Amino acid sequence: MGADTFSEEEKAAMKAASTEAKRRRSTRKEELAAADRAACEEAIAAMADEDRVLAERIHGIVADVAPELAPKTWYGMPAYARDGKVVVFFKPAHKFKSRYATLGFEERATLDAGTFWPTSYAVTAIDDEVAASIEQMVRRAMG
Repeated sequence: MGADTFSEEEKAAMKAASTEAKRRRSTRKEELAAADRAACEEAIAAMADEDRVLAERIHGIVADVAPELAPKTWYGMPAYARDGKVVVFFKPAHKFKSRYATLGFEERATLDAGTFWPTSYAVTAIDDEVAASIEQMVRRAMG
């Protein structure tokens, strides 16, 4: 692999993942949930305005619909986990210079629908209809 294999944004995401792993190893188990929640909230607060508005809304929806999911960061992005494994995450558009943010679900999410189903959704705005769809997907992801 050449020196230009990874973009600066990808390198930053890998560095964030390394920082997250170090935090988990160095934080006492009883303090980890609070540290993870704080890291998630800090990641949201540091976002560009357009992404932050979306992330705050998704953060609220996940907290309301699936309070059993623990907020944390995953490659520097807000994520929500069950038993330490990411179920849902928010990838801000500005993080990878994308034209839209992404709401994604990892394989712990129970979105299975036959042999083919979506696991990521482009998000540019969240009105009441989109919020209701996100709520429904999060509920479904929880099983």
